Amino acid sequence: MSDGISVDAEDVVGVLTERIEARFDMDLEHLQAAVAAAPTANPDATDIVKWHGHLVAAQAALNRAEDDLLTALETQPSEVDDPTMGLAHHVNAAVATRDGRATVVRWLLDPDALGKKDLAAERLTRLRPRTGPAVQTSAPQRPPGTPAPASASRTGAAVR
Repeated sequence: MSDGISVDAEDVVGVLTERIEARFDMDLEHLQAAVAAAPTANPDATDIVKWHGHLVAAQAALNRAEDDLLTALETQPSEVDDPTMGLAHHVNAAVATRDGRATVVRWLLDPDALGKKDLAAERLTRLRPRTGPAVQTSAPQRPPGTPAPASASRTGAAVR
């Protein structure tokens, strides 16, 4: 990986965690608690905490996959069988997942990253989830005894 992040798997999570803590000037546990308490207060922090969680989960899955592969390789004769080769492919997929999530975290941490200051970024900002519905989502309440509109009684009729 680039950006001064070592190829060593444990360093990826550690380095990015340090960068997150430096960016928000607090340790990750406090940042996670702050995001949990007020998830809409700082959308950048919420996104970074979410993706850091995905990164940690991907690293844990990679560690398990590597352990499974090493266990299988210790019992193998000179040639690797198909199930063990499948474990090797699983490790490769886990590395790709972890690296992809690390890339997202790095992108979120970089305020000058490509795509954050252009027209597409402005559109994405407008598409962020709202705190409530933009329009009324249910039918208005009618007073008791008021008949339904005529169009509602013809719901099964064909339109011409």
